[in-house]
Amino acid sequence: MQTYVILRRNGWSSGGELEEAAGRSKQVGDEMSDDIRWIRSYVLDEGAGPVGTVCIYQASSPEAIREHAKRADLPADEIVPVADTVVVRPDPEPASA
Repeated sequence: MQTYVILRRNGWSSGGELEEAAGRSKQVGDEMSDDIRWIRSYVLDEGAGPVGTVCIYQASSPEAIREHAKRADLPADEIVPVADTVVVRPDPEPASA
């Protein structure tokens, strides 16, 4: 599987809409588990209210990402293959509750 970055601009008008979309994305991803794996997403402050995301996925192809987006009713404005990874610092540990 190849790693991809998916840009989803102004996809949702609220955090609630984004949560619903994340649920659909997970469900469809589970159905397509041989072709796609959601790694993580970063929520973008688009400035005028709506939010977008930058999503990191592993997938068998860009077509699998498009099919996942279509089935989960998600935008997929740009799909970019990742050439390499540079780790400057490890991901931060989550704050303890």
